[in-house]
Amino acid sequence: FPNGVTIPCFSFEEMLDKTKRGMADYAMVPVENSVAGRVADIHNLLPESGLYIVAEHFQKVNHQLLVLPGTKIKQIKTVKSHAQGIAQCRNLIKKLKLLPIQHVDTAGAAEEVSRMGDPKIAAIASNMAAKIYDLKILKNNIEDAEHNTTRFLIMARDPQTPSVDISVAVTTIIFEVRSVPAALYKVLGGFATNGINLTKLESYIGGKEMNAARFYVDAEGHPDTKPMQNALEEMYFYSEPNSVKIIGTYSRARKN
Repeated sequence: FPNGVTIPCFSFEEMLDKTKRGMADYAMVPVENSVAGRVADIHNLLPESGLYIVAEHFQKVNHQLLVLPGTKIKQIKTVKSHAQGIAQCRNLIKKLKLLPIQHVDTAGAAEEVSRMGDPKIAAIASNMAAKIYDLKILKNNIEDAEHNTTRFLIMARDPQTPSVDISVAVTTIIFEVRSVPAALYKVLGGFATNGINLTKLESYIGGKEMNAARFYVDAEGHPDTKPMQNALEEMYFYSEPNSVKIIGTYSRARKN
């Protein structure tokens, strides 16, 4: 959305809530990273957000080690960043023997380093954050792997189901299996026998007694095709009543 006006938020909950209330057209939600794995809490928030996935985006991520101007590397004792920023740069943190401190976001960590004026504290953040807060880039591209990429979901108040003719459709589904032997096996078998590839499967335990297994699945298929309809029919049969929810069908994005 190159012409869109960006609205920064302090938390994922605020981002989703602003979109639900119409204060934003879309929410750009980070869900997983190629180095650090799943973004914490997001998958628990998505089903309850009331929003729908309308697209996905793969973003290459580069991190910089930012310090106050004039700071030498031997002066640094601690480094601040978002949990994902820290997790994506473990190798350098370990090499420099720095104490990592989690911050609400990467840019906020850079602002705090600039405001506090303590040369012993560094931040892991972007080139833009360095320019905005007048910090020095001590080391460039410090992420653990060159392929460091984050997958984002684009979410909106209303579903925007694409044409059934697109090359690769992804359908994201939340469901809760019945408490019977092999229920999940039967559900997954419905996708297998209909030739549908699953690219993601995660489970969550919830419910009052902490015994309800809820699953999140990304399936390569469009709900208007016969194979997907057959697989969903199998899912409905082995899932708890009213627990199956399609939270979006969208086109598979190209990885950078």
